[in-house]
Amino acid sequence: MKQIDPETARRHKTKMERRKAVQDAEVAEKTVEKGLLIVNTGPGKGKSTAAFGLALRMLGYGKRVGIVQFIKGAWHAGEKHALAVFGDKVAWYAMGEGFTWETQDLTRDIAAAERAWAKARELMADPSFGLVILDELNIALRYDYLNLDEVVRDLATRRDDLHVVVTGRNAKPALIEAADLVTEMGAVKHHFTAGVKAQKGIEF
Repeated sequence: MKQIDPETARRHKTKMERRKAVQDAEVAEKTVEKGLLIVNTGPGKGKSTAAFGLALRMLGYGKRVGIVQFIKGAWHAGEKHALAVFGDKVAWYAMGEGFTWETQDLTRDIAAAERAWAKARELMADPSFGLVILDELNIALRYDYLNLDEVVRDLATRRDDLHVVVTGRNAKPALIEAADLVTEMGAVKHHFTAGVKAQKGIEF
């Protein structure tokens, strides 16, 4: 182990004591507890993955989780199989029919999005759920499959204690404005561009 002289150790301790005092004071100022609207967007990988991480965290506290997939319904998701062990603590609805370039049918895509949004509203109204994940809702909004104003209104007027996570690229400005937390996943490097196909356990 690296040897540290007593003076360096003393200065470090003093510095960390000051930092802890500032941090503790800042944390003490935060007194609001509420359901959050969280948006995971951006061109990088990990938006849905992060949302499912929150699902696992919520389940760890015995809370129910609802999941509605707007686009990826045609895919088999490893997370769905894993979360199945929680039984009725997880309600998973894969209501998309695949990516828009696969269906090639605007009427069908809009109808699927509307069914998914109706299910999302149903879950948000159910007080037994602590978290609802709306996977790829941003894609449905990007292509105007749903009325943006109505979606934002329904999200903003949901019950006070419900956390909602919305995923997908190109989040609309109105949704970003309504959100409490927005994270943009950046695309620094992706194996797909090097010819690596989507793989079990990584992409699905």
